[in-house]
Amino acid sequence: MNIILANPRGFCAGVKRAILMVENALKIYKKTIYVKHELVHNQYVIETFRKKGVIFVEEIKDIPNNSIVVFSAHGVSKATKKKAIKKNLTILNATCPLVEKVHLEVEKSSKNNIETIFIGHKGHPEVIGTIGHYENKKRKIHLIESVQDINKLNIKSNQKLNFFTQTTLSIKNTQFIILALKNKFPNISGPKKEDICYATTNRQNALLKLSKITDTILVIGSKNSSNSNRLTELGKETGIFTKQIESFLDIKEEWLKKTKNIGITAGASAPDILVQEVIKYLKKIGFNNPPQEILNDKEKKIFKIPKNLIYT
Repeated sequence: MNIILANPRGFCAGVKRAILMVENALKIYKKTIYVKHELVHNQYVIETFRKKGVIFVEEIKDIPNNSIVVFSAHGVSKATKKKAIKKNLTILNATCPLVEKVHLEVEKSSKNNIETIFIGHKGHPEVIGTIGHYENKKRKIHLIESVQDINKLNIKSNQKLNFFTQTTLSIKNTQFIILALKNKFPNISGPKKEDICYATTNRQNALLKLSKITDTILVIGSKNSSNSNRLTELGKETGIFTKQIESFLDIKEEWLKKTKNIGITAGASAPDILVQEVIKYLKKIGFNNPPQEILNDKEKKIFKIPKNLIYT
């Protein structure tokens, strides 16, 4: 019985940057660090920081004046930034640079009086933050999640439009939505470079390769992790038995009774220690062969942290 690992998997550059920023902030400031929302969507990471004294809040009003706040990797709205400034908070912005790119696109669209359509999952913090960068009172930004939502839009088909997307969507589903948008709105324009991030794309492509040589796939990632959920959906779409787990504790041996080749991947916010724990567990129950790795696109991207958070 074989263990086959997807590569790339696990932490992306944006997640690594956000985690390093909080780790260094704890060392430099030596006081309570507040984080707006979960820094990244992984329970292991969040609990590790809680043990170090980091406090996670959903509302800026719950942070004492003159404190230190970290904006999560998902980004925040302009209104949230204004609230933080009003409370005289020291802001450490851990927003992923690729999310900030979308913020700038939406903000430019707003300033240029262009009606905008945003493709994303309602209620996700990245979506809330991004939509919060569209402040035009005469025009609108419309959120859609599917092709079906396009028919509900009250927009003239001949008017100038822009569209942008959440960074962690399904590549395949998003392509269908964009095609349908272009068919209905001939004058619609999108980003010069697609908004779905490199890490999401790479992990989905790696999973597709994994699905061709395995009969079971385990996706390591928290339930509120968008990119992990998309990996799970994609695995199921291929017809391979796919399960999403937080850790090895979620694995049920009955899933693996007829499994000869088990594939393992991890969402962009899942640390490698969780992968290693899963491998260790699988070896205990009979997957004794050394893990093999399927190589896809090698990731070299690094996002630098702010100079004031470099700890030496």
